[in-house]
Amino acid sequence: MYYGQGDSEMKPYKLPESVLVVIHTADRQVLLLERADHPGWWQSVTGSREPGEALDSTARREVSEETGLDVARYPPVPWGYSNVYEIFACYRHRYAPGTTHNTEHVYGLQLPAPLAVRLNPGEHLAQRWLPAAEAAAQCFSPSNAAAIRRLLE
Repeated sequence: MYYGQGDSEMKPYKLPESVLVVIHTADRQVLLLERADHPGWWQSVTGSREPGEALDSTARREVSEETGLDVARYPPVPWGYSNVYEIFACYRHRYAPGTTHNTEHVYGLQLPAPLAVRLNPGEHLAQRWLPAAEAAAQCFSPSNAAAIRRLLE
């Protein structure tokens, strides 16, 4: 049960369960990352759960991998809800045949101030800190935008 990645690398199918981690400050500045595989698509930290992995561990792993932030010092906190959405067609090959929907569990991570992060160049091209309303408007994912707008409530 694998999908191709380039000509030589095969990866196991992703589980249709993921985390979304909105990294923000108390004054509602939000970190967005630009996807390497789709320049111009901005998002929060996201990632699929690995087999046998607890969701809190997924959130910590993804924050660490994608930003280099110290998750022992700044742990992601579950926001207590999840979204089910249709997987974008351009990503369906990463899932087992017939898988069309993903369950995304939403987390937040509050920092004392906007911090520089260390991007994983295989995943992201750039970072930016924006006010929450502007960050929500920049997100390509409707569920990501909705999670960021919750900071404004």
